[in-house]
Amino acid sequence: MTRAIRFSQTGGPEVLSLEKIALPEPKAGEVTVRQRAVGVNFIDTYHRSGLYPVPLPSGLGGEAAGVVERVGAGVTELEVGQRVAYVVSGAPAAYAEARVIAADRLLPLPDDISDEVAAASLLKGMTAEFLIRRTFAVERGQTVLLHAAAGGVGLIAGQWLAQLGARVIGTVGSDEKAELARAHGCAETIVYTREDFPKRVRELTAGRGVPVVYDSVGKATFLGSLDCLAPRGLLVSFGNASGKPEPFDIALLAQKGSLFVTRPTLFSYISQRDELQASANALFAAIRAGLRIEIGQRFPLAEAAAAHRALEGRHTTGSTLLIP
Repeated sequence: MTRAIRFSQTGGPEVLSLEKIALPEPKAGEVTVRQRAVGVNFIDTYHRSGLYPVPLPSGLGGEAAGVVERVGAGVTELEVGQRVAYVVSGAPAAYAEARVIAADRLLPLPDDISDEVAAASLLKGMTAEFLIRRTFAVERGQTVLLHAAAGGVGLIAGQWLAQLGARVIGTVGSDEKAELARAHGCAETIVYTREDFPKRVRELTAGRGVPVVYDSVGKATFLGSLDCLAPRGLLVSFGNASGKPEPFDIALLAQKGSLFVTRPTLFSYISQRDELQASANALFAAIRAGLRIEIGQRFPLAEAAAAHRALEGRHTTGSTLLIP
């Protein structure tokens, strides 16, 4: 048996409960991981609320770090006692003390990457990696707009973009978050709650706009993000923190300068084992080069609902962890 967060109906954080569940033996190609730190991400709230439906009843979460406790038949690349971490799609089940998982989705952790740093950074850090290095390969000297610059992905992406030599304009919700974003790579910040961010972006770019906008906010910023783009610019919409963007007339892209829009997901970029390992290696290298992983909040596993309330209430900065 193990303890895990489960929910039987969609809704607010109150639907989450801590339950005892059976822990099966690992099958061929599987591993049992005893978890030490679990990452909390916005996609978890989408599963819980029903925005991204999952079969019910269900577990929650797709990111964690821990230690290999058992190995199934045919697993030769991992051994009992080895430190590992993972980010997986499919049936969510990371909010747990232990779980069984496919061995080929596990990443051995280097000695200089702690369990908490891994659980706090893998999903967000590999998201930043594919966004800024593959969806739109940012080059030195370019100016980019990064929404939610004080959030989990934002604090990592801002630093990484600065490492690449980009000028980062970050939007945030408060002066405190603006200060945090500037300390993590943003050259300029815009407090969107009191500033017209498209107008301010135009001012900061001498009217030109930016070649790319990274937008995890969604509905509240989508159309404004289009107004920030230079001709032939790309809006990378990768989250829905404020809700799904409203449908729009595709002719708007022509009217605003032959713009592009994409809606990528991390798992399309790490579906192959070599892509997964390369993305993690790039993240670990960036951490060694000075990228700081900020863990803003830690909650006991049993307080997952409180973690969700803090996340959805925009009361968090950096990464949030559950500690089993």
